Amino acid sequence: MVKKCLLALVGVVSLSASAAAMTCVECHQTATPQIVTDWQLSEHSTNDVDCSTCHGDGHQMADDIAKVQIPTPETCAPCHEERVTQFKSGKHAFAWAALKAMPTTHWLPMEMVDGMKGCGGCHKLGLKSPEEIAGLKAQGAGFGVASCDACHTRHTFSIKEARQPQACQTCHMGFDHPQWEMYSGSKHGVRYLLKQNGILPEGTAAPTCQTCHMQDGDHAVRAGWGFLAVRLPLPEDEQWAADRATILQGLGVLDPAGQPTARLEVVKAADVARLTQDEWQKDRDKMLAACAQCHSENFAKAELAKGDGMIKQVDHLMAEAIRTVAGLYADGLLTKPDNYAYAFPDLLTFHDAPTTIEQKLFVMFLEHRMRAFQGTFHANPDYALWYGWSEMQMDLTEIKTLAAELRHRAEK
Repeated sequence: MVKKCLLALVGVVSLSASAAAMTCVECHQTATPQIVTDWQLSEHSTNDVDCSTCHGDGHQMADDIAKVQIPTPETCAPCHEERVTQFKSGKHAFAWAALKAMPTTHWLPMEMVDGMKGCGGCHKLGLKSPEEIAGLKAQGAGFGVASCDACHTRHTFSIKEARQPQACQTCHMGFDHPQWEMYSGSKHGVRYLLKQNGILPEGTAAPTCQTCHMQDGDHAVRAGWGFLAVRLPLPEDEQWAADRATILQGLGVLDPAGQPTARLEVVKAADVARLTQDEWQKDRDKMLAACAQCHSENFAKAELAKGDGMIKQVDHLMAEAIRTVAGLYADGLLTKPDNYAYAFPDLLTFHDAPTTIEQKLFVMFLEHRMRAFQGTFHANPDYALWYGWSEMQMDLTEIKTLAAELRHRAEK
């Protein structure tokens, strides 16, 4: 019987009616044995959650694979309603929308986005419409749309796995958000690694990503400052308010006159910024509660305040760089790309920025500014200084030098 199933899977013969009645496991032990092993190791296998629970029962034969249902969060919701509801209210749920909202995402090769070999590889975690899922499936990229399986990987769907900091590593690392590198090199991360290795006792205080960002298992996974560390209302400090307004202009959220643009609605929809004081304070209070498990409240407040202060410092450098490039547009020394809505550099065009000075501005914002303030919040001095602040200082010097050269050539 197993031999007959295998032949059918490669399209040599068709299964008989009696063979079609075989269970999924009997067939897939030959077709995809490791999937079966993972499922057998899972809690699902001991709780009457079988293949058809998640994939439906439409697929019975080797030639009707298209009838397999690919799970979505709604598939998980009947058993995990609270966690799915939390997930849908959090930042991970907006990952796909945030990717698609970037102004030059559609310029990337399809493999990078819908093919999920670049940005889409992590941002696929976000919720998608039925039409988007159907489109991805038609392109052959419809797998992995469950969202939940990004952290609880198939087919074990292990809670224990998802609670480890390594579960976050694949996405939270690299160019613009190296939280894994910052965390794993911090005292927090080192202590947890020693705990995992059995060098420190099991009861040792050693926070994971989940300790701080998923208190009590809350799947919303939010942070006070949001991804880009820009928020409203503007601060009372006049210089910082002016600097943050400039950054918001560079993000296209405010126009050159300081008025909200249509892109503000995109920012709201993608939940990448905190737009009210109450919203920010709620997340800050949750973080203080997490810190208080190991530290005094005074210490925790002081450390988080250092992170706030670092954002203020990097905003000042960033704003000066943005104004330098905007000044070149205003004086006609640098041609504003046609796809820019305003005579202001667009920080969200990323590597598609057309000139060296604009490319340097993008790297300053998304790589070095992120590392400076995130390194501070993640207790990693090296990232805060050498990979962040120091690089920003050099970026600003280079941008000002390039601007001066453009102005000098124009005077000849």
